[in-house]
Amino acid sequence: MNHNVNLAIQVLPVHLPQPEAYAIVDAAIDCIKASGLQYVVCPFETVIEGSYEQVMKLVDDIQTACNGAGAQSLLINMKLQRSFVKDIAIDDKIGKYK
Repeated sequence: MNHNVNLAIQVLPVHLPQPEAYAIVDAAIDCIKASGLQYVVCPFETVIEGSYEQVMKLVDDIQTACNGAGAQSLLINMKLQRSFVKDIAIDDKIGKYK
């Protein structure tokens, strides 16, 4: 089965002043928003929920979007939670805090 995963992603543009770096992070978030997948923006990373294939394609799309916004180099930190027997949901982790 193809169960939903959670991916936490942090995009860090390298060698850019803060205003330009934030604009590139905004491009990454816009790409995530356009994907139609469920997501939560946090101060240090964004958490995305979807199938493994959707999320991994989105990681590639995010890099393309950041490059298009002016990034020449990125550091990308990712954390993936995956189960082979059930869906992983963002709300299971933070729903009680909403």
